[in-house]
Amino acid sequence: MVEYDPGPPPEVADHLDKVPSYAAHQDLFWYDWGPIFYRGRLDRSAKLLCIASDPGPTERIAGRTLVGDAGQRVQGFLSKLGLTRSYVCVNAYAYALLPSRSMSAIPILSEPEQQSWRNELLSMIVGPALQAVVTFGLQAHIAVELWSSAPPVMIKNVPHPSSRDATKLITEWHSAVTDLRTVVTPDPDGDNSGPNYGARFSEIDYAPIPRGDLPYGVPSWLGDDSRGRQSRPKRRNTVERDPADLMHTLIWRAPTG
Repeated sequence: MVEYDPGPPPEVADHLDKVPSYAAHQDLFWYDWGPIFYRGRLDRSAKLLCIASDPGPTERIAGRTLVGDAGQRVQGFLSKLGLTRSYVCVNAYAYALLPSRSMSAIPILSEPEQQSWRNELLSMIVGPALQAVVTFGLQAHIAVELWSSAPPVMIKNVPHPSSRDATKLITEWHSAVTDLRTVVTPDPDGDNSGPNYGARFSEIDYAPIPRGDLPYGVPSWLGDDSRGRQSRPKRRNTVERDPADLMHTLIWRAPTG
């Protein structure tokens, strides 16, 4: 049977439709492409809640967050915990953030309407099965600090998967995996006894995005950029922004071969 994500439950979809307007801040975001909200389970069955900063160009194509190169690093992180499906991933911001404006956008996280909507979403999608929360990057860390009703579970704050400080990234992810393995129960078809991270990221630390996390009908290679990472020249994502029209044009390339 073909696996795919059917979309959010009606009550979650209704809440997502009420995302507060970013219009007053559209100079900080790739605003015209609209919001991207989640990947994974929204039925309160998640053992692990992952929060990152914002969606990127590959996420816009997929309609799901954390599916590009950074998302495939996160999927490798989940695999090291033995999680194959019992997770949910969201972002601090629903819109794609302009990297050069990231610090300017931080006050948005504590705007009452934004904070209330985000906190309600987080509380809607987690339940008694939750065993831990991982925040990837500063914006995600702040978002969880502002979550007044956060459940009393282990919270690990680690660098974003696209962090440029490679040493800090790999060191803190290694430590987080060690700690999380003590509280997160592997899924029945998962294994948390494999190797942790080494001195640097390698291809074995990535994992393709499961078909069950993606909408029906997407190409089989969407969410798996392993060929591009091993090609010369290296291409980490199949989707990128057009330098000639950064705000309005995406370029999506199918992998060769």
